[in-house]
Amino acid sequence: MPLIETEEAARRLARAIASDLSLYNEEKIVRGIEQDSLFDELAEEIEEGRALYKSRVAPDLYQRNFYDRALVDILIKSKGHIKSPIW
Repeated sequence: MPLIETEEAARRLARAIASDLSLYNEEKIVRGIEQDSLFDELAEEIEEGRALYKSRVAPDLYQRNFYDRALVDILIKSKGHIKSPIW
């Protein structure tokens, strides 16, 4: 499979991976936000998603941190309604 070469496609892939993480790990996300341990709770899943993302996009696009931004947008911003000591 050829590497993704466009910014739009790389962003779309990053958001799709982050959305899957959110969909399949809701309990861990809620617990992680409530206990301020989100990245510890999802460390394995996040790294698995990162490896998939890195394997699918061109190196210059990987360096642009679209995956990390998607994690923040989908795993954190969308869960602002959850009570947490961090906000």
